[in-house]
Amino acid sequence: MQAEEAAASDPEPAGSSTTSESKELVPRRGFTSLVWRWFGFEKNDVVQNNVICKICRKSVTVKQSSTTNLIHHLRYNHSKEYEAFEKLRDSQRKISTGRLKPQCAQQTLAESFSKRVPYERKRKRWQDVTNAVTKFIAREMLPMRLVESESFTELVNVLEPRYTVPSRKYFSGTALPTLYDDTRKAVEKEVHSLTHFATTTDLWSSRTSEPYLSLTIHFIDESWRLRSYCLQTSYFPECHTGEIIALGLKDALASWSLKEEAMVCMTTDSGANVVSALRINNWKRLPCFGHRLHIAIERSMRDTKIDSAIGVCKKVVGAFSNSWNLKKALADAQTQMKLPEHKLITESPTRWASRQRMIERFVEQEKAIRHVLGGDKKRRQLIPSWQDIDVLESVSKALSPLLEFTDALSGEQVVTISYMKPVLSLFNSEVLAEKSDDTQLTKQIKESILGYLNTKYRDDNVDDLLSVASTLDPRFKNRYNDDDQMIMSTISSELMAMTTQEESSEGAIAEGGAKGDDDTYEPAKKTKKSFGSYFKKSVKEERESQANVIEKEIKSYLLIPEVDSDVNPLEW
Repeated sequence: MQAEEAAASDPEPAGSSTTSESKELVPRRGFTSLVWRWFGFEKNDVVQNNVICKICRKSVTVKQSSTTNLIHHLRYNHSKEYEAFEKLRDSQRKISTGRLKPQCAQQTLAESFSKRVPYERKRKRWQDVTNAVTKFIAREMLPMRLVESESFTELVNVLEPRYTVPSRKYFSGTALPTLYDDTRKAVEKEVHSLTHFATTTDLWSSRTSEPYLSLTIHFIDESWRLRSYCLQTSYFPECHTGEIIALGLKDALASWSLKEEAMVCMTTDSGANVVSALRINNWKRLPCFGHRLHIAIERSMRDTKIDSAIGVCKKVVGAFSNSWNLKKALADAQTQMKLPEHKLITESPTRWASRQRMIERFVEQEKAIRHVLGGDKKRRQLIPSWQDIDVLESVSKALSPLLEFTDALSGEQVVTISYMKPVLSLFNSEVLAEKSDDTQLTKQIKESILGYLNTKYRDDNVDDLLSVASTLDPRFKNRYNDDDQMIMSTISSELMAMTTQEESSEGAIAEGGAKGDDDTYEPAKKTKKSFGSYFKKSVKEERESQANVIEKEIKSYLLIPEVDSDVNPLEW
């Protein structure tokens, strides 16, 4: 029926010769047959007794709801229209015989009943939906009371009517612990056999001031992809002394069966207690570049003029943030002055980048801000002076180039350690180099930042690590090394140690296979020495030969031209 009604509502077939007068005819009320497309009734025929052909305007006799006479009229008087009718009827028959799936098929009683029966908890479908909800809660860090909310239940009922959402207690006591255990086993399996890895650690405080110690691992897998896992963020209520933090970090590594000797380095901030903890554990420490840069910038801002100008900027931004009228007036002023329609940015005290963005936006919208504040008698005192604007422009000019580097060096999927020496070199030669149009304050800020960074990265252990990393990066190689000979010697020693370790492992496996599982072991029978054995190289000569191979390999690598700086070194 629906197919007939849909077809009847379509435009007239190409073979139809309906005249303009046929438009005055009205269709039959509640018709179902396709043939009624070519017949109708006059508007004044309320009872609809007199059927009229839309093509020839002749009256056709019809008995009750029968359409036989209508079909005969088309067949013998209008052949083209009859052919069109036959095509539509054939299409309808295909639908009814099941060649095409009907749009709405009536369900059987069993089907209707089965769609209302809730899934049993043992059913795979119920478990799959529950696992999906559990992962959704865990990944988005949502409160578990979500599963008992009315809106969430309604959503689930629409998506899967047969699924019954478990209680919050089930998710907190069963689903989430199971997901954690499964995830931990999978991660443990992946990191258990790592021969080299790096870590990151930090101390955090929750919104309720509860202390936590986090540990993140970074490594390159067998497919040469950079991987990172936050292994734990554990409650750490003890005193945050260097000795206790050192024990906490050792326990964290041990709980994941990670070997200390396989850890290349650990990245931390510059907190004295964390630095002391790594010194106690005798672990190599890599200072966090973002934290070092933040400290360098904060030190460069220690100037009364800068404090005063930033204070004015924060007051103005605060006034606009808390007043809808000022926001609206600012938008109108931006339109009049053809300035970018940007909102003012509020500073986050612990992030220098947010302060820089606040200053940049303030300088960009200075004219509009002056216009708005000048028209408000209560807030005219907030209008910045020209001295404040000069200071803010000087600060912005010094710091704006650093924003891009902070964002670029913050990616988890990007190799960043090999970037460190090139970035420091670029800071000294271009980014923070003095320019002829720099103000005295801009020069002062640049000098302060460079002086701090250069001093902190002069540590021999850190410098050696960064030099090796940049040398092994095909984008940079030895371009930024101060002592090529020493770096080559370090790399050769590392490769020799790795080779020796691999040979030892293979030897241990072979020895274990020879002994077998039982305790009885018979030494190999002494065989007669062959003539060719006199010409075999000694172990010492083999090691020397291996050293020569490594040296040639390094030299060959350095002779290859550097690749483009946008190339992923792991893919290379």
